[in-house]
Amino acid sequence: MSRPLRIACLGGGPAGLYFAILAKKADPTADIVVVERNRPDDTFGWGVVFSDRTMDNFAAADPETHAAITRRFRHWDDIDVHIRGRTFTSGGHGFAGIARIALLGILQRRAADLGVQLVFQTEVHDPAAYADRFDLVVAADGVSSVTRQTYADIFRPDILTGRNRFIWLGSRTALDAFTFDFRETEWGWFILHAYRFDADWSTFIVETPERNWLRAGIDRMTTAESVAFCESLFADRLAGSPLVSNARHRQGSAAWLTFHRVLCERWHHRNIVLIGDAAHTAHFSIGSGTKLAMEDAMALARVLAENGADVQAGLERYQLERETEALKLQSAARNRMEWFEDVERYVHLDPEQFAYSLLTGSQRIGHQNLKLRDASYVDRVERWVAARSGIQRPVPPMFTPFVARAVSLKNRVLCSPMATYMAVDGVPDDFHLVHFGARAMGGAAMVFTEMTCVAPDARITPGCLGLWNDEQQDAWTRVVTYVHSQTDARMAIQLGHAGRKGSTRRGWEGIDQPLESGNWPLVSASPLPYIEGVSQTPREATEADLTRILDQFVAATRRAAAAGFDWLELHCAHGYLLSSFISPLTNRRGDRYGGSLHNRCRYPLMVFRAMREVWPDERPMSVRISAHDWVPGGLAPADSAEVARLFKDAGADVIDCSSGQVSKLERPVYGRMFQVPFSDRIRNEVGVSTIAVGNIFDGDHVNTIIAAGRADLCAIARPHLADPAWTLHEAAKQGYTDVWWPAPYLNGKQQLERNLARAALSALHV
Repeated sequence: MSRPLRIACLGGGPAGLYFAILAKKADPTADIVVVERNRPDDTFGWGVVFSDRTMDNFAAADPETHAAITRRFRHWDDIDVHIRGRTFTSGGHGFAGIARIALLGILQRRAADLGVQLVFQTEVHDPAAYADRFDLVVAADGVSSVTRQTYADIFRPDILTGRNRFIWLGSRTALDAFTFDFRETEWGWFILHAYRFDADWSTFIVETPERNWLRAGIDRMTTAESVAFCESLFADRLAGSPLVSNARHRQGSAAWLTFHRVLCERWHHRNIVLIGDAAHTAHFSIGSGTKLAMEDAMALARVLAENGADVQAGLERYQLERETEALKLQSAARNRMEWFEDVERYVHLDPEQFAYSLLTGSQRIGHQNLKLRDASYVDRVERWVAARSGIQRPVPPMFTPFVARAVSLKNRVLCSPMATYMAVDGVPDDFHLVHFGARAMGGAAMVFTEMTCVAPDARITPGCLGLWNDEQQDAWTRVVTYVHSQTDARMAIQLGHAGRKGSTRRGWEGIDQPLESGNWPLVSASPLPYIEGVSQTPREATEADLTRILDQFVAATRRAAAAGFDWLELHCAHGYLLSSFISPLTNRRGDRYGGSLHNRCRYPLMVFRAMREVWPDERPMSVRISAHDWVPGGLAPADSAEVARLFKDAGADVIDCSSGQVSKLERPVYGRMFQVPFSDRIRNEVGVSTIAVGNIFDGDHVNTIIAAGRADLCAIARPHLADPAWTLHEAAKQGYTDVWWPAPYLNGKQQLERNLARAALSALHV
């Protein structure tokens, strides 16, 4: 008969205790000990928050613990946002708050009742000593994990320190909603996060950018002085109750913390596994650190039980399962953390939009989700968004108009530039007439051409479109005339030059691979191949080259105007010629076009200004940039804001915010709407209209982005390849019928709307 499994949990916080409970339930014979450095009744926090969904998970995992938590928690549905003397309330959020010390007591008692050994006031200095004596060591030792530090070369943690200072306080103020309060002071903005966690107490977290903290002199204050400072800031919210600090081990400026985002590349080593804050952290603004830790405990206990004696297989499964969820939550937490760090970027927004931006700042909650929670709140938001466009009824934000110069777009959806590589000698033919025409008929406000090249040697592939001769201009006129005569959409042309990424095969024949024959010479900012050892090496552009290419852009611009295009975009992204000047990864020049960011932007700005001079004044121009190279030492979001500012000053009406494709060394962080934060930053920091792109594939995404002020327009790419009528179908899904359809297709519109309404009604009765 095999001996019982021996497990040591290092750390007696919620993660370690909850795992011990679940593991003991799964295997009552297991010998489990929890080792905690503090006393049983020590706590250094106030309240913790769980969503209704998390509480349901607790009920399924251990009904006894769930019942005990339920008896002690404080439940609420509303979020209140206070800004500039106004309050905005959104309901239906479903959260429960409980005192951290109460939660620990519940978990301690439950663990002890099950036979878990609890050892307090014991420091763990050497995790290896436990690894030698136990079959499994669960390192639940928090954000400052000794275990993670001991095996840092194995776990390879990535630790990012936040830019804000915050302090955890408590008050007997009775709050009926999760409360955000924003206060402007002579030193800058301060933020309150507050929520009630039992009948008597509320958590009060005060946060501010570090520069404001220093300006206010809080770094020189005692703890009592800084608490008094916070009391004076939020006196009306406290309603006469004092603020209290329980951070006995941190005094003075040390009572104000900085958030540490932790993510480990590996979560286990031999028989040691990290859970909770030891493996990953989630910013307190989404209230999910303890939730994430306890869900780690649930997952680890389950996979170990399912894998039996094979502990290593269980640990592999645990990381595989939980890493994805942790990354998703960390992405949301990072978005929200950065929103608060850059709060002064958003305070210029109207209060209605500011509150909505906050509520959707994590990008986990969107317009439709808010509508399910509180339809009346979303109705008010939609009325406000519509009123800015002169519409006196609620309208989904994506269907409000947008105006740039003399061009009015009927909605906020653009068909993004997408390479099809179907041209012969750069001439648009019947394929392009159908391709662009179908998408113009499909409801998008404006359809972009793919990158249209200004010369034969400016092409990416032999299949690229061009605009350097009369035949091409006449063919483009045919396309534009069709769109204008048969639809109410606008047509935009994107002009560009491939630079070092030219003379390659069409995408499906070998993307970025050189042609097997018939290659043409390449030119770029510097003589650097795109793929080392594979791509052609371009020559460094001379002054003569730059003059010739500028003239080609100007000539193509004149032809685009004559062809009737409504909008022109200059392509300065994705590693093509003008992008290669902007990025420090691809510009190694020693002349006036290299070196500083302003020097690197010099030539692209020269081209833009020359084009703007000949492009009709009443028609808009946009510029597509790569807002992030995703490579250390490359262009970063802060740089791209300055690039956007330079183009704005040169006359750009809109910045199209893409990223990447400058270097094969890039490591993008993908996800839903993953490039939207670049648009958000540029729009709200630079004060210029933007186009958001990047994994935007649902009307809910567009509604949320537009209502929150993260962009003015959304360019949709791949969904338009799968569905030319994507915008019309999204309108029908949302029950929004006041959209233009081609007259011959109106019967289809009516049937689609009826079928979707019938399906929605059936879903309600399931």
